[in-house]
Amino acid sequence: MEHLSLWQKYKKSNDLDAKNSLIEKYIEIVKIVAGRLYSSYGANVEYEDLVSYGIFGLIDAIEKFEIDKNVKFETYSQIRIRGAIIDQLRNLDWIPRSVRQKAKDVENAYQRLENNLGRSAADFEVAKELNVSLQDFQGILQQINNLSVISIEEKLYDGYVNQISEPENQSPEDIVCNLEVFKTLKDSIDLLPEREREVISLYYYDELTYKEIGAALGVSESRVSQLHSKAISRLKTKLNY
Repeated sequence: MEHLSLWQKYKKSNDLDAKNSLIEKYIEIVKIVAGRLYSSYGANVEYEDLVSYGIFGLIDAIEKFEIDKNVKFETYSQIRIRGAIIDQLRNLDWIPRSVRQKAKDVENAYQRLENNLGRSAADFEVAKELNVSLQDFQGILQQINNLSVISIEEKLYDGYVNQISEPENQSPEDIVCNLEVFKTLKDSIDLLPEREREVISLYYYDELTYKEIGAALGVSESRVSQLHSKAISRLKTKLNY
């Protein structure tokens, strides 16, 4: 394990110097996570703010990490850091109520259409259901993107933290529920239209930015944003939250 002597010193005697050294050793992880999220939230928040939010997550990760468990700290800390940033963004409530309503309208439209059609709804069908033009619908997808990212990542990362690090704090019912949520999520991702599925995979699993995904798929960043918003709207109807 990297920096094992520092970890042992901190965990054995709660040595503050060792803790501060660990924070310095792993601060780069905060910058990486903040940088990736900044590519999505940059129009609404400063990069330095994301880093400051993430540092709280790093400290929390260091305090709660158990060195005798078979979990890499780098993996565990990224989840805690991301969670701390997302929690703070949610608490700031910087997304207007009108945008939240649009996100709900889009989600409901997808749910109605796909229940009736038995397949993925096309853009023009959702636009018609919302009684807006196709161009206006694409604009709405751009507006709701940040809200979509926050909502799905809360679900993904809260569940992941519980599964990899804190099973002793969960009831058997909680464990089963988490497994069911992840199975539902996986199955729902598999049913997404190909391009949306690719965006979800590249963003959440390969951890690429919108710019990098756009380059990989040969589309613009704004198109990646639209595809991501559509995918999340579809997934939320399957997860029922």
